[in-house]
Amino acid sequence: MATPPTTRRPDALTLEVVDLIGSVVARYHDEYEQAAADHALTGAQAKLLGLLSLEPLPMRKLANKLKCEPSNVTGIVDRLESRGLVERRPDPVDRRVKLAAATAEGRRVAKDLRESLRFAREPLAGLSERERLALRDLLQRMLDS
Repeated sequence: MATPPTTRRPDALTLEVVDLIGSVVARYHDEYEQAAADHALTGAQAKLLGLLSLEPLPMRKLANKLKCEPSNVTGIVDRLESRGLVERRPDPVDRRVKLAAATAEGRRVAKDLRESLRFAREPLAGLSERERLALRDLLQRMLDS
């Protein structure tokens, strides 16, 4: 009978850092949901609008980025389109593919949403540029591994 591999238990500092990351994520999520609600959007609608404010995307790619089914994306796009925040257009490379794109009003709302997320802005402003760069680099390293 094979012996199961042993896993090292995380040290206390690692557990503390994981808890702090969880707290940051929870606070960000709460503020993001509130900012979305202030614009009469759901969190999913706000996230999709934020993605589309950067570039038009095919529905399948949106579904992958949002980690949901394409049919869910269709419903979200439908609701945003009815509010004039998103439009569908043919892909210039492959006219069989439909792209979802933020309208000028959609880009304005997405910008307002980003600017209203304040919870980390003041604490980050209290860090030096060197500290913010170090934090950014460490977070990027975590995401890249």
